[in-house]
Amino acid sequence: MKVFTTLLITFMCFCAGTASVNAAARPQRVKTSSAPADALAAAPAPAILSIIPSQAEPGVKVMMFGSALGAQASVYLGSVEIPARVLEGKQVEFSIPQQLEPGIYALFLKRSDGVFSRPYNFTILPQRPVLNAVSPDEISSCAQGADREVTARGQNFLETSQLVFDGAVLKSRFLSTEALSFIVPQVPGGLHQVVVRNSPDNASVALGLMIDTKPEINQVMIGSQYVNYYELIIVGKNFQQNSSIYVDGQKIGGQGGQDLAEREKLIYSDCTKLVYQRHPYSPVDKDFRIMVMNPGGETSQTINVTAP
Repeated sequence: MKVFTTLLITFMCFCAGTASVNAAARPQRVKTSSAPADALAAAPAPAILSIIPSQAEPGVKVMMFGSALGAQASVYLGSVEIPARVLEGKQVEFSIPQQLEPGIYALFLKRSDGVFSRPYNFTILPQRPVLNAVSPDEISSCAQGADREVTARGQNFLETSQLVFDGAVLKSRFLSTEALSFIVPQVPGGLHQVVVRNSPDNASVALGLMIDTKPEINQVMIGSQYVNYYELIIVGKNFQQNSSIYVDGQKIGGQGGQDLAEREKLIYSDCTKLVYQRHPYSPVDKDFRIMVMNPGGETSQTINVTAP
């Protein structure tokens, strides 16, 4: 019995020792903090609430408003990354690159932590031609050759741009993205419209080009002299085939004017020259006044002349 008791005590001590060793050898569980994971889970993806404008031409500034946009971000149009400016994490500004072709692009935002917003459709419009001026903006109706050449000046012109004059396409010459030249056709006097068109539905505003038909006298001089008459040469511009002159109020030439049977005669040379065959009553110089009138009623200034 004593022996059995001794063995029982020894066994219990052994078990207690083994338990102590196992407890000491077992690694202690370390409680890790879940704060970083919680912080990442709590940061929502950037959300875009509005895009202004929703479509635009290259070079235009676009603003996006939303939430959780971060302190820094990039904007993508398709695969093209565009630097953007973030304001207070709620607004992003960027400009559409000039090299992008017209079309529909996926627009989305990438925050600095690599998180993307969902994509939105954004339409890049073809650049609208801008017509700022036509030079010169007034030409004489009798201008010829190079004097009828006009340059349309502006922006966003293409090699395929069309010059439209009073609704009709004219042949034009592409000088640069800012200039086209064309020859003004023979058209009636007055105000005419010039438009630059990049496509049927993409045109500039119209500007006016004035065709001046008002006659103007630049010079009056004595020409050839004959036995009983001499020629008075009237030089100027915008004279017409049926123009007439008024000499001290008397109409000569044109419809209803004096004819050869009444001695005085007016001969049309071209739009810059009229020849007045004058039959003086005396070789002594006298003062008289001359004015040119076109068939439409437009009149030149009155010129004082001293001649026989």
